Amino acid sequence: MALVGLGFAAAAMAQSPRAVLPSEKPPPLPRQSAGAELPRDKPPPLAPGERAARRQVSSGTGFVVAARRIMTNHHVIDGCAEMAARLPDGQEIPATVLASDATRDLALLSTEADPGPILPFRGAGAYRRGEGVVTYGFPLAGLLSSGPTLTTGEVSALSGLADNPRHIQISAPVQPGNSGGPLLDMRGQVIGVVVSKLNAGQVARQTGDIPQNVNFAVKHTEALDFLREQNVAVTPGPATEAPRAADAVGEVAHPSTIFLRCLK
Repeated sequence: MALVGLGFAAAAMAQSPRAVLPSEKPPPLPRQSAGAELPRDKPPPLAPGERAARRQVSSGTGFVVAARRIMTNHHVIDGCAEMAARLPDGQEIPATVLASDATRDLALLSTEADPGPILPFRGAGAYRRGEGVVTYGFPLAGLLSSGPTLTTGEVSALSGLADNPRHIQISAPVQPGNSGGPLLDMRGQVIGVVVSKLNAGQVARQTGDIPQNVNFAVKHTEALDFLREQNVAVTPGPATEAPRAADAVGEVAHPSTIFLRCLK
């Protein structure tokens, strides 16, 4: 079985698959293309001394975790020459990769301008199967809405593929472009970072059945450990805060969720 990473290659309009391995290191997962790339236009030849302009090759989602700091997935920034962050008001600012962790599939970006308010992380409290969750991000940018998309679901399992202890399984629908976006509980607090989905096409070929709503997020405890390693202090949200409706959780996430463009 394989996972499909959720960074979105705009030129291909297709899912970009990648294998995400648990810490126990089970056998390598096969890489499986989920769609054929569309032909790309060849740029005109450059004049002598002219420098080629950067172009977007993929996109993802990030969210504000500290002053001028944005968290996303490692696979969103991997191989990018530059990163651009589009804020909720439409302003686009450059972002610089400060640190990344391929094992956790997390990355930390910095910006010179203020990208928005800090999203609170959950403090105490274990995950519960069946608890409601909300995703907020930018799936299939250029194909679907240019604005953010909210989806709802539940925590399905307390570990990921092959019992990966770094992940939780969720039923909230996610698509390429959701990578790096926040997974929030019904208090509007971050409990994970959206990272991947099961490759339904490959599983269907192997089993004859199409899996439904099998998606994964990096646990917020892994994200907090990563931030501490980067000397980023995080203040958890209050455990006593009352649950909200999904639309109210979206209002909390909106000003802090960032559209990211990978440029090469």
